Amino acid sequence: MDKKAQAIGVGHLALIGNFLPRKCGLATFTTDTFNALKGRFPDLTVDVYAMDDHPGRYSYPDAVTGTIAQNDLGAYLDTARQIEASGAQAIWLQHEYGIYGGPAGEHILALLDRTTLPLIVTLHTVLEKPSHDERVVMEALLRRAAKIVVMAERGREILTRVYGANLRSIVNIPHGVPDRVFAEPAAFKPRFGWQGRQVILTFGLLAPGKGIETVIEALPAVVAQHPDAMYVVLGATHPNLVAHEGEKYRDSLKALAADKGVADNVAFIDAFVEQDDLIDYLQAADIYVTPYLNPAQITSGTLSYAIGVGKAVISTPYVHATEILADGHGVLVDFRDSAAFSREINDLLGSERNRMRLSSRAYARGRTMTWSRVAERAMGELEAIVDGQPKRIVPSSALKVLAPDIAAVERMSDATGMLQHSIYSVPDRRHGYCIDDNARALILMSAVDDLDETARDKWTTIYASFVQYAWNPDKRRFRNFMNYDRTWCEDCGSEDSNGRALWSLGVTARDARTRKHRDWATMMFDTTASLALELGSPRAQAFAMLGAAAMLEASPGHQLARSILERFPDQHVALLDEARRPNWVWFEIVLAYDNARLPEGLIRAGMALNRRDLIAVGVETLEWIISRQKSPAGHFRAVGSESFGRPYAEPLPFDQQPLEAQATIDACCAAFAATGEQRWRDEAERAYGWYLGRNDLDLPLATMHDGGCFDGLMPTGLNRNQGAESILALQLSSCAISGLSKATQGVAGADRAVA
Repeated sequence: MDKKAQAIGVGHLALIGNFLPRKCGLATFTTDTFNALKGRFPDLTVDVYAMDDHPGRYSYPDAVTGTIAQNDLGAYLDTARQIEASGAQAIWLQHEYGIYGGPAGEHILALLDRTTLPLIVTLHTVLEKPSHDERVVMEALLRRAAKIVVMAERGREILTRVYGANLRSIVNIPHGVPDRVFAEPAAFKPRFGWQGRQVILTFGLLAPGKGIETVIEALPAVVAQHPDAMYVVLGATHPNLVAHEGEKYRDSLKALAADKGVADNVAFIDAFVEQDDLIDYLQAADIYVTPYLNPAQITSGTLSYAIGVGKAVISTPYVHATEILADGHGVLVDFRDSAAFSREINDLLGSERNRMRLSSRAYARGRTMTWSRVAERAMGELEAIVDGQPKRIVPSSALKVLAPDIAAVERMSDATGMLQHSIYSVPDRRHGYCIDDNARALILMSAVDDLDETARDKWTTIYASFVQYAWNPDKRRFRNFMNYDRTWCEDCGSEDSNGRALWSLGVTARDARTRKHRDWATMMFDTTASLALELGSPRAQAFAMLGAAAMLEASPGHQLARSILERFPDQHVALLDEARRPNWVWFEIVLAYDNARLPEGLIRAGMALNRRDLIAVGVETLEWIISRQKSPAGHFRAVGSESFGRPYAEPLPFDQQPLEAQATIDACCAAFAATGEQRWRDEAERAYGWYLGRNDLDLPLATMHDGGCFDGLMPTGLNRNQGAESILALQLSSCAISGLSKATQGVAGADRAVA
């Protein structure tokens, strides 16, 4: 391998597109791209992921690493994970409308959004007047891609004018062509039985829009001057067209040829030919014609191939043709102008000198478009975007616990309560409020040590008032969602939201800094907590157990709290026994949200009831879920939301939510309280480090200066919105870690005193 090939810094590439033996132009292009890359850079690993419109129909070669069922969104997500784990350094996507699933092919965005690799996209179509869905997809690709490849300058112009694309991110790399020596048609005609014929050729999948009718209508005037002229239409009918109407279109063309009296001068070759055979057909032709009807066509592989072998070309002036045939490299005639086609074909067939001059100019241009040249240019772009990736910065080994800061909590709150969502850091009033967030905010007001007592009193009262107003005595349930105008969205909230409300009441009854708030919380717990006995969701039951355990600490003889704690733990142990497998130590056959709340509930119940068996089960399941929340590098990896609902499956890494880190920290605090073992502090700190940048992307979610927290860790970066759930998760985690640090110092001090 030469020095240039050795210098390439990209050693592993993921290539996505159609692939042979699927019969279409894009499949041919992607296959040619693969072969060119491997031929020019033999040491390069290229993983091909082929789009599959009919799973099971195609017998793909070994070059295909995996297939993606076109309309199966799950297949795109699975492929994203496969690419992420493969060691590939970049993705090269071939984009064409119609080959990816979802509106305007939006499924491919789900794949790209779940990979962290730099992306280069080759656009095979650039629409000047896109539909809404087509625009959404194109703009998303432009945002995601580090580099966009077009095959015509007009594509670059449309992208900047219509879509506002960054001109510096767009590169024009022509459609590749095979590297064949220039040859006279006479040398190849005997292979096809075309001796003595003057051959005009069109090839490609047959479909309306190719303008074949225009050339057939031009033939009578051509045959009048050149009786030996033969128009060869090479290519199978497009598979989608065959599926809908069979060979109706091909038959209509044959009927037109018969009607014009030129049936003997038209040959239809119904075949999808391999590349080497295709080039032989091209080299046997005297003239190549592309009478296409779409003026906006940006790319034509057939035209590129014809130029590559040095054909004299006559074409309609669609975008690609006007660029590649400019400066005397071909002949352009107007759309549907049969008379012009007749005139130009007769001119070239009647003048060997003119035809050879045009062929020579075309061949010279083709030398700049060979697949090896295209591969070199593409790899140069890939190397630049890979080298331009920001280097990962390993966070400091020292963990700095953030002091609790309610500035962001206050930013998201008003006289009604805490708003649910934000757009970046600005509250989004459209989504109103929910009891889940206000219950957590109520807990936070008791957890922050260093807080102005006037502010504590104000916000504790506001969040308590929300919880109080959410209680619907007629239904004996808490409501959850409230519109911004303070109207409720439902009469009864979810089981989880009811469990969280009880949790907040129990904690407030125990931890509130003023007697008035403790008394209020005790009264509300007494009024509402019997609903817990009717909850069926394990997580809702776990929240109710956490509230009951806190209530029992506040009031050791509290009978209702004890009844709740005695009701659910054995049910959870039974669920564990039923779902357990050799490598699955969990209460359900799937993972979901707030997972660590389940072992935390058992540990807290075991401590309250003095049942070591429950503590042991809680610790065992906590150990198991923590083992699933640890990356190979050793940092905390929250169970991604895409993991939810997949029976007995290992968790997926994205999207990672702040709630999971908080739940893990709280559960580790419970385990430390129950066992006194230092490892639980270590695991809690590991989870807390996730907020500070010790995560899969080395990106902090906490905004240190104002107590905010981003909404999640996506494969391509941060979800930069800062909703109530995320902010509260960070602040409650900071309080828990601070409390755990004090507790472990107390244990260490006691150990030293005993020693």
